Amino acid sequence: MPWPMLSDAGGKIGQVYGVYDADGGVDIRGRFLIDPDGVIQAMEVMMPSVGRNINELIRQVKAFQHVRETGEVMPAGWTPGKPTLTPGPDLVGRVWEVWQPEE
Repeated sequence: MPWPMLSDAGGKIGQVYGVYDADGGVDIRGRFLIDPDGVIQAMEVMMPSVGRNINELIRQVKAFQHVRETGEVMPAGWTPGKPTLTPGPDLVGRVWEVWQPEE
């Protein structure tokens, strides 16, 4: 999966996104999923002591792509190939009838 990578030596980008550690002079770990319209759809900020999960990143990218393409939404814990939900008045208060969380 290709994505742009960049360096933020002066911390200007980190300051905009709220991940710049001024005392340390570095950005802390931040991940932002930005859609083609430039809107942040998801973000995760972690201290350097704990790594991020690439599988979760890929799952989220696939979920946001699916939502954008179909208008369907993902229940909690959704993975590719699992059922999605179609939002609307008929779904309100009835999600449990359509979706059961996996144990």
